Amino acid sequence: MDWHQVDIDPALGNGWTGYTWDRTLFADPAGFLADLHSRDLHVTLNVHPADGVRRHEDAYADVARDLGLDPETGLEIAFDISSAEFTEAYLSRLHHPHERIGVDFWWLDWQSGTNTRVPGLDPLWMLNHVHYQDSARRGRRPLILSRYAGLGSHRYPVGFSGDTISTWGSLDFQPYFTATAANVGYFWWSHDIGGHLGGSKDNELATRWYQLGALSPINRLHSSSSDFSSKEPWRFGPEAERIMIRFLRLRHQLVPYLYSAMWVSHTDAVAPVRPMYHDHPSEPAAYSVPNQYLLGPDLLVAPITTPRDHRTHLGQVTAWLPEGTWFDLFSGRRYDGGRRLTLHRTLAELPVLARAGAVLPLAADPLADVAANPEALVLLVIPGADGGCTLLEDDGRGGATVADRQQTAITFTWSPRSTGSGGADTEADAVLTLAPPTGPGVATVRTLTLELVGVDSVRRVVVVTGERAQAAHLDPDDGTGRREVELGTLDLSAGVQVRLEGVRLVPPDVGAAAFALLDEAEIGYDLKAQVMEMVGALSGRALLSALHTLELPGNLYGALLEIVSATAG
Repeated sequence: MDWHQVDIDPALGNGWTGYTWDRTLFADPAGFLADLHSRDLHVTLNVHPADGVRRHEDAYADVARDLGLDPETGLEIAFDISSAEFTEAYLSRLHHPHERIGVDFWWLDWQSGTNTRVPGLDPLWMLNHVHYQDSARRGRRPLILSRYAGLGSHRYPVGFSGDTISTWGSLDFQPYFTATAANVGYFWWSHDIGGHLGGSKDNELATRWYQLGALSPINRLHSSSSDFSSKEPWRFGPEAERIMIRFLRLRHQLVPYLYSAMWVSHTDAVAPVRPMYHDHPSEPAAYSVPNQYLLGPDLLVAPITTPRDHRTHLGQVTAWLPEGTWFDLFSGRRYDGGRRLTLHRTLAELPVLARAGAVLPLAADPLADVAANPEALVLLVIPGADGGCTLLEDDGRGGATVADRQQTAITFTWSPRSTGSGGADTEADAVLTLAPPTGPGVATVRTLTLELVGVDSVRRVVVVTGERAQAAHLDPDDGTGRREVELGTLDLSAGVQVRLEGVRLVPPDVGAAAFALLDEAEIGYDLKAQVMEMVGALSGRALLSALHTLELPGNLYGALLEIVSATAG
């Protein structure tokens, strides 16, 4: 924010508005910006334009002359976005020179009322319009970050919701706020992840906020200038740091999936983050989970926005799962849909469920430049049903039209077959097909890896490219709930087919899951042993009934209930 001169002559007012670099902080602005660009980073500068242009600014004399004023008077030039002459000088003298040395886009932080000389014209709405249109000159793709200016302003900025307070209440409001904004077409909200000011330091709160940010339309960490409130992961202790880094890298891996969803929002007005009732308008339960949302076509996110139980160390959230089968993205656990339930997670995890049949295109390298289409992809395959996805990309230049779009259609077919009496031992055959990529400049050679969620074993994997078929190797189970198949670097121009024969899903293991919960819980050892004895002797409703008699502390019973009732098979 304070890239410009802030400590100015008090006779001129305060340094809230400014356009002249503070050379004590940035001795060589052009060199600084060039260095950031060399690291594949882009730069935005924050501006508060309400105080106009004052005589300490480097561009003051030029702006004055453009407006027919005598710069020798040193009089303040008032901000007037309703004036075409002022707006032209405002852009050409105060913004374009910074863009020429490397500023990529602007963060408009208007906080100064809704009135201009033109009745009914909101200065923030006009600022958003003017800057967005101006940012598209010379064939660039337009982009600004700004505040909400009322209905209809969704057409311009990536939004930021103002200065949030570092409290659980603020965090709890943000999932609802973000998803519900899709009702008026405002898809691109960003928040001050972790809180901007106020509140108190809370490592658990900050971690849960990081998780929400990674699964939001825009992930933007922010804080005040306080020495105590900055958001680097290493400021929150070893446990939080590990989790924050994991979710930041997950965010980067999700970019191909999210970018595809962004293309669909651009062409079909389907919000990348949206309330459950957008996809299930006739289901009353879809309206009962305001903090839950859909992320892209196939992910369901139920953020945990309250503190965890101090005995089980588990956070919890009430969720609703639509009909079908859902897989936890982190553990691979299967859930039957068509019901409400309470989900419990350690701090390291968040309820993110993928619908059966989904294929999620992920970047293989979380540290690669996200502005470039990835050379290596991980296709995260969710078994259990037919499905697939469409990977949508482009070259990042100019206006985003369908003619510029690059497309790779991916289909997944799932064919169950029972190999045991009564269908108890079920295998399936599956086929993953990548159609030939289309679109100008589309990548036709890529390194591909399959990750199979919730899969225990695959008897045989065959990769077919053109006329060639070869076996692929399924990596050993590493305990993550995923199995990996490295396909190598493939020519995709004629399409690729991967045949998975004899796929077996990971069977529910209530005993192992219950032991993991109890092992972490800070409760009596005798009670732990009593619970495990019941788990070993009983199942289903009988087990739940027996456990209920123990009056288990905290949310332990709920967590056990979730495990036992996750799926019927």
